[in-house]
Amino acid sequence: MKAALPTAGADPSDGVAKLNDLDLLRLRARVAAELKQRGLASNVGQVAETLALAFYNGTPGRPNLQPAPTGTQNVDALSRRGDRYSIKGILDARKTGTIYPDRDDPAKQLFEYLLIVRIDPYWQLINIHEFDWKTFCEVRSWDCRMNAWYVGLAAKTLTRATRFVPA
Repeated sequence: MKAALPTAGADPSDGVAKLNDLDLLRLRARVAAELKQRGLASNVGQVAETLALAFYNGTPGRPNLQPAPTGTQNVDALSRRGDRYSIKGILDARKTGTIYPDRDDPAKQLFEYLLIVRIDPYWQLINIHEFDWKTFCEVRSWDCRMNAWYVGLAAKTLTRATRFVPA
């Protein structure tokens, strides 16, 4: 993720509906290859991280964030103060992705903040819900199949978070 994503101008589907199925698949492959070559986000999670960093870094009163080192478990961004942020992107899901507890100490604090980044079908930012660790612990649910935590996206749960909406 090299740069922040600008807000979209024209409708990205202009002309796409006119393509036949084979040409549409070929276009998708070309776009995926170009995204990879440029080091740009190519999935919902990566886009959510990019949008969250751009929003926080461009919003007065919010901490400046930088990407966490690749492979850092449960932490996607770091603030200059050293706060750890876990970022979960949501397109059309009813719950976040999983958050794995520490193997040696299941009660260990994994991050200071969880950001749930909601995006629309055009991958534009709708809003960000920020949970501190204490609130995350109060609203999280256990996925016994994955042996990990998640947050359900019921309105009652989301009202417990601080909500940010882009201007």
